[in-house]
Order: sequence, then C-alpha cells, then structure tokens
Amino acid sequence: MATLTLHGMVDPHVHLRDLDWSHKATFASETRAAIAGGYWAVFDMPNTAPSTISHEALAHKLDKINTTAYCDWGIYYGAARHNWNSHTPDHVCGLKIYNNDTTGDLLIDDQAIREQHYKHWNGLIAVHAEEETVLDILKWVRKYKTHTHFCHINTAFEIKALTAAKKEGLPISIGVTPHHLFLSEDDLPRLGAYGRMKPELKTQQDCDALWDAIRNGIVDVIESDHAPHTIDEKESDAPPYGVPGLETTLPLMLTAVKDRRIDQDRLVDMLTINSHNIFGITPPPETYTVVDLDVSYELTREGFIGACGWSPFDGMKVHGAVREVWIRGTKVYDGEQVLSQPGFGNNLF
Repeated sequence: MATLTLHGMVDPHVHLRDLDWSHKATFASETRAAIAGGYWAVFDMPNTAPSTISHEALAHKLDKINTTAYCDWGIYYGAARHNWNSHTPDHVCGLKIYNNDTTGDLLIDDQAIREQHYKHWNGLIAVHAEEETVLDILKWVRKYKTHTHFCHINTAFEIKALTAAKKEGLPISIGVTPHHLFLSEDDLPRLGAYGRMKPELKTQQDCDALWDAIRNGIVDVIESDHAPHTIDEKESDAPPYGVPGLETTLPLMLTAVKDRRIDQDRLVDMLTINSHNIFGITPPPETYTVVDLDVSYELTREGFIGACGWSPFDGMKVHGAVREVWIRGTKVYDGEQVLSQPGFGNNLF
C-alpha cells in the first residue's frame, strides 16, 4: 500500500455553525467531520449566528467549542461597522472582514471603516474580497503592512492582482477552495441550489487561472470554506449560500495529484506548513494523517460524517482515503470511526 503522511493538516476557513444555527451542524459534528477528512485543526469564521463581533459573543462561542470540539481549533473575531475601536481580543486566530455580500450581516462596504479596522487590529486579518474590492483592500495592506489572508479567491482578475501584490512584497497570502477549482458556472444547471455559494462559481477560464496559480506557487492554502446547510434548506424556495467541504478536500486534491494537475509536495505544503507559517502555529509532536494513495472510490452521501449529509461532489470518483489521524500522540481516527471525545480539541491561540 502506497501511503502519504501529512503532519498537521489545517483548514483555516470553516463555518462550524452550532449556537443559534445548531440545526444545521454543531461544533461536535463538524470537528468530527474534520478529523474524518484528515485535519488536525480548523479555524471557525465569525458569521454564524450569533455573529462573533463582541467580547461577550466570543466568550460564549469559546465556552461552547472548548467543551465539544473533537479536534484542535481556532476562532476568528468578526469586523463590524462599530466594533473597530474595541481592543483586540485574546485567544483568536485573526480578524475576518467581509467586504462583499455573503451569509450573515457583517458586510463592510465602507472603505473608511475598513481602514479603521486595519488601523486598530493587532494581528492577522482575513478578508472576503471579490474582484475590484481586492484592490481596495490592498490599499490598506500597503499602508499598514498588516498580514492579510485573501480567502476563497476564484477569478483570473483576482489572481492577477494578488500576483502583482506578492511581487511588490506585500504581506499577503491566498486561499483557494476545491469547489472553485473543480466546479464552474457550467455545473450550475446540474447542481441547482447545491452549487449556490459565495463567491459564486465562475467561468472555466477562471478555474484554469486558479490551477495555473497553484502550479506557479502563487496560491498558499487549499481551504474548504466548509459551510453546511440542511437538505431542506438547500431545496427550499430561498436556498442559502454555502457548501460543505471538510471531508472532500483531501481526496479531491489527491485526485488532482494522481491526474498530474499538481505536484504532491506542493499540495502537502498548501494543506500543512503554509498555514502553520501564516498563522504562527506548530503541530504538537505525533500529530499527523496517514493516507492510502492506492484506493479509489465514489463520494456518496452515505459516506459523510458531517451533519448536512450532502456534497456538490456527490457521485464523483476520487483517489486517496484517510486511514489514520493522530493528534498529540492520540489516535483520533482509524479510517472508519472518530475515536476522540468531545472537548479533546485545544484552542491553538
């Protein structure tokens, strides 16, 4: 059996739900899904109700996830229109600024308010920024020299702008999702609401630009933007944005390796060490994932551990299966079942 060992897999962009949206998923269900997907740690975004935009809301979320998470984790604080003048909270992995429309009510489209957050935040900033808005954000990166992680980049325009920013020496990093790599707007007639997400699926030419950026070393991180919703919600008259991805990211990307679309070593860096360096974390000893590279199988709804029980990749044949996950010397996954307990996971910040 050909195997691959990854040391400290991280997904720095997930929406674990729970709290007011526990009907969609919980910290427990989705950190179990993360382990089954091969991950050591996941970082939760702030736009799950109630929004993590106050110290009280943050404390509430920290208390709940601390007692229920199966894997290690981090939490983002959310930028709001009026919370820029509060001090930087402890125990968070960064600040998330939503600069374009997405799930929740945290949109900040005022460039002056964006600047206030850059001026007052002490630490990493992650941004949802699309198209021309990328240039708006780069203005503040250039002025304040704050490391900024650009989440789920998905167009050729954005890649071109951020490639130039990297050549300029600006402190930025780039995340790309599997759904923006493997799916395009051509898939929407087939997927319907199951392909509804933010940023939306774009053209095949945009997908090709993302693959090129990966091969050229421009993309730093493969992140899932895991955002589960129930099947009833997705099949409703007003389906919400978002798709799950914690359990499909690794097999999809290993399939790309098998198909020689990307290099295996490059993939390992994008799933592990690049996130370690960006967020300043170090995997504990004996924290790793073992993958069987020989196995091929079809992604099916019945095979998922996550609460929502569906994927836009249902029916796709993939290569590579997680056989073991170890965290801090404890075996937490045996290829079939999650073995850790609620509260086993630690906050990395």
